[in-house]
Amino acid sequence: MPAPIDLWYWPTPNGWKVTIALEEMELPYVLKPLNIGAGEQFTPDFQAISPNGRMPAIVDPDSGDGQPLSIFESGAILQYLGLKSGRFYSQDVRGRAEVDQWLFWQVGGLGPMAGQTHHFRQYAPAMIADQRQIAYAVRRYTDETHRLYGVMDRRLSDRDYLAGDYSIADMAAWPWILPAPQGQSFDEFPNLRAWYERVGARPAVQRGRAAGDELRRNLAAAGADAAAARKLLFGQRAR
Repeated sequence: MPAPIDLWYWPTPNGWKVTIALEEMELPYVLKPLNIGAGEQFTPDFQAISPNGRMPAIVDPDSGDGQPLSIFESGAILQYLGLKSGRFYSQDVRGRAEVDQWLFWQVGGLGPMAGQTHHFRQYAPAMIADQRQIAYAVRRYTDETHRLYGVMDRRLSDRDYLAGDYSIADMAAWPWILPAPQGQSFDEFPNLRAWYERVGARPAVQRGRAAGDELRRNLAAAGADAAAARKLLFGQRAR
């Protein structure tokens, strides 16, 4: 049995990508909760692992060369885990290219755009009294998320998974499909709905999604604690 991978984690879509992959690949791991609402991502020890000061990040003590290996950025972590396990990441050039395209589509498009949708629809209203100031941003990012849902719906019209076989690309995209908080409806995207339910029925996906669920906090809530967390998360500048 390989030594467990340390996973610096908080229960968000980017964190769920990695817990889902670890569960699917049956790789042992230890959760290292990193409370991003309390500023734990700014500690020197963590930034030595993740220079960007963001989770998730991993340290694999059993990387194959006798030395621990640290990796930050969820897409890079998923590629590494797929190669390490030999699962859910095609071994041939064409198959891997298919997976990589959709993995990078998620990390460069779906994640950032849906994340901005969450910010302006959920968190900004608790921070800005005049809602007219955020109306354009709400519309802009909600529309772009709608467009990206449409990309997935078309892609899934003639296949069960994004890259053909179930892969790390599906693990990356699935946690970011949250129609209600993103102002979307599955009624417009039947192929996406079927895919979402298909992936979500997998026991390993359910375990990965539930990891650390007791740590979650409602950052859109009223109160001093939520306001302090929003100020910390959404007011960052170079240090």
